[in-house]
Amino acid sequence: MGIVAGLDSSTESTRIVVCDTDTGAVLRQGYAPHPHTEGDPQAWLISLGEAAAGGLLEGVQAIGVSAQQHGLLALDAGGVLVRPAMLGNDKRMQPSAADLTDALGGRAAWAQAVGSVPQPGQMVAKLRWLARNEPESAQRIAALLQPHDWLVWQLLGRPLRRTTDRGDASGTGLWSAATGSWRPDLVELALGRQAVLPDVLAPAEPAGHTPEGLLISAGTGETMAAAFGLGVGPGDAVISLGASGSVFAVHHEALVDDSGTITSLADATGMHLPVVHTLNAVRVLRGTAELLGTDLPGLSELALASSPGSSGLVLLPYLEGERTPHLPHTAGTLAGLRRESMKREHLARAAFEGMLCGLTDALDVLRTRGVQVRRVFLLGPAAELPAVQAIAPALFGTQIVVPQPADYAALGAARQAAWALGVQQGVLAPHEPPMWPAAAGQAFDPGEDLAVGQAVRQQYAAVREQTHPGALQAG
Repeated sequence: MGIVAGLDSSTESTRIVVCDTDTGAVLRQGYAPHPHTEGDPQAWLISLGEAAAGGLLEGVQAIGVSAQQHGLLALDAGGVLVRPAMLGNDKRMQPSAADLTDALGGRAAWAQAVGSVPQPGQMVAKLRWLARNEPESAQRIAALLQPHDWLVWQLLGRPLRRTTDRGDASGTGLWSAATGSWRPDLVELALGRQAVLPDVLAPAEPAGHTPEGLLISAGTGETMAAAFGLGVGPGDAVISLGASGSVFAVHHEALVDDSGTITSLADATGMHLPVVHTLNAVRVLRGTAELLGTDLPGLSELALASSPGSSGLVLLPYLEGERTPHLPHTAGTLAGLRRESMKREHLARAAFEGMLCGLTDALDVLRTRGVQVRRVFLLGPAAELPAVQAIAPALFGTQIVVPQPADYAALGAARQAAWALGVQQGVLAPHEPPMWPAAAGQAFDPGEDLAVGQAVRQQYAAVREQTHPGALQAG
């Protein structure tokens, strides 16, 4: 038996799990908060030390690192930060992202180049923002890292070689999952000059050893680590229910989508994670709950008092504009108002059906590109709502699984550490990750409700097409 640790440095905290290499069983856990605003990443290291206090890492042979994605740590020639770390939730870069999209020739050009269209959170947009708004800092930049890269570099004692993995690299807007290579020309397009990018490691390739001899695996971004920790594989899709929504699936190849609707990410195993985003998910439920003077559990209870189709009421949930379909300046639509449909329970159900139909549209974008979906994992606190669990299977047309709450990103990081350690010890192959159990959870099947779900989707699609003709087909 070996012992490994996975640490996840998210936007607000550090979580550590210590696991058995053979079974994946969690032996110990640690937690510590840290600031989630722009600042000194030394706070992440302090948080890591606090989370590991009390001998948590005793006996650990290898560590995997997962961290928040889309951050930027810009270093000068001496490896010193030129400015405070920029995080993925920084909203200032919207004009920079639009500017870059035009600079390369539009959405299709970016999709062909790196599998994604510039978004405000990505490193590429941050570089353009720095060049335009902080030119003195931009001129000092010599090397570029993301949070997980920086943490690995620190754990290794700040060696000359800096590394990342294909998963985190694929979210920068500077690396192509299809070709497996960086695009230095896009760094120059964004920043106005070149900067050194980290070496991209293979999934089971170690980043190195600490001065004390502890193996550090390649590490990865939170999305990729969570997918690895969940144990998803081909045929699985994952839908994350936050204020906005995301849908990704495990696929054998990178998908290039000229409309930019699909973001072509790589995963932590050598496969791919094509992602489709929506701007509106749980914010639709919260807004409706506020309108009806209740909370999310109350909204769920109301919705279940209605019936499929919400008495003809349809909510197009485009409250903040929308990415899928690409309607950035639109608003939501409430259709089908009749005297008999003007009841609280029908509006409540229309909110759930509208949110889930919007996510099903996103899932269909992947299905139409040949991605097989036999099971859908639903993540986020809203996945626990009875109305979501009752309505989603019929609309998605497949089994849904609501995993038990767990630190899946940290678990994925630990599993990666066990893989790298096993390869080093000669007991695992570079293409065969350790066979840890998949996430436990509740499964919900559509059963005989498929026809009902199809009718609800057709009602929704008719309103969508009448309100925004051809929008979904246009991406």
